[in-house]
Amino acid sequence: MATKKLHIRRDDTVIVISGDDKGKTGKVLSVDLEKERAIVEGINVVTKHNKPTANNPQGGGIVKKEAAIHVSKLMHVDPTSGKPTRIGKKEDKSGKKVRYAKKSGEVIKNG
Repeated sequence: MATKKLHIRRDDTVIVISGDDKGKTGKVLSVDLEKERAIVEGINVVTKHNKPTANNPQGGGIVKKEAAIHVSKLMHVDPTSGKPTRIGKKEDKSGKKVRYAKKSGEVIKNG
């Protein structure tokens, strides 16, 4: 099965447009292309209970960590206004393809 290209990449700043964390912004930590899900810093935080193991006897306890969220619930944040925007692709002056915010026309830096 071919994986499709997503509008979200690692290190992008995104805003959540639906769900419990609606309105929150964060930085994308990782993207799973096959499942079309992303892990965003401070978004969809879940409580995980860990048991101590033989290798790590002090490793037990309750840990809060980010869980994956579907990319359809995420939109880019416009670099100038800080509001959600769609992404377009165009060639810059040197002929290189770049992503830009459709609201302001501002080029989005990759990473």
